[in-house]
Amino acid sequence: MKIGSKPVMCLTLAAGLLAAPAAFAVELRLMTGPQGGVWVPLGGQLKDMWEKAIPGAQVQSLPGAGIANVRAIEEGKAEIGFGNSISTVDGLAGNAPFPRKHENICNIASLYPQYFQMLVPADSGIKTVKDLKGKAITTQPRGNTGELITGQLLKVHGMSYSDVKISFVSYTDSVEQVKDGHAQAFSLGTAIPSGAVMDLASARDVKLLDLSADLEGMRKLNPGYTLVTVPKGTYPKQDQDVKVIGYATHIVASCKLPAEQVYAMTKAIADNVPALTATSKALAGLTPQIMAEDVGVPFHPGAAKFYKEKGITVASK
Repeated sequence: MKIGSKPVMCLTLAAGLLAAPAAFAVELRLMTGPQGGVWVPLGGQLKDMWEKAIPGAQVQSLPGAGIANVRAIEEGKAEIGFGNSISTVDGLAGNAPFPRKHENICNIASLYPQYFQMLVPADSGIKTVKDLKGKAITTQPRGNTGELITGQLLKVHGMSYSDVKISFVSYTDSVEQVKDGHAQAFSLGTAIPSGAVMDLASARDVKLLDLSADLEGMRKLNPGYTLVTVPKGTYPKQDQDVKVIGYATHIVASCKLPAEQVYAMTKAIADNVPALTATSKALAGLTPQIMAEDVGVPFHPGAAKFYKEKGITVASK
């Protein structure tokens, strides 16, 4: 009996090990955004909730930018990142500024709409993008989606960076340049209300440029652009709604990540909306249906599994 019982015990033990939940003793690099933007604190929230949801996982939160994050995942320098739908789609297609098709990018979840905002001093006399010719403009470092949109917006009006005095700096430095009068315009793509814009508006009177007339030209460059509204009262002394260029912020990941990891990440986002909303009101009301929005980027199979459990079918790799 003793001799015969050993194989039975081994088989039982092996079966138990196979049935036990896997522990993911891995390091995950999460690319966020530039200092001063909302992606940095949101990244901190995601780090905490994912480390709790995935036993053994250690998430390293790193600064980044929409375009740079997609490149980093494709090149194996990161596993997860924040992205902007318009630039992620360009990455998959290999459109500029991406040198080739990026094929290792899978969607996890859409989070909230992004607002491309162009701020100018209230007394500057600048009313449209055309009025920026020859002026000093500050925007994000190259590789940031806000920087890309700034260049496209100038292109719609027959201009390029050579027609303006451009600075590629952080949100914080941009605010200081406009405060000090060294820049006449500050462009950024982020959620509303933007902390950087609030900081600027507390120091001097500024106004948002209405970009509704630019949508048609922008959609010719990327059909993913939409028109979104910054409601009046969003910023100090903003007494009317302002139409600006919009797109979606989402979380993307390497398609090579195990499905069980990405399933846990997706579920953790859906289960922790109140905590995320405490960091950014833009996520208020986030639901699995919103998370599963089709932005032209196929979902990771792990994310697709979560949405299927919620009765939502998504396109996945």
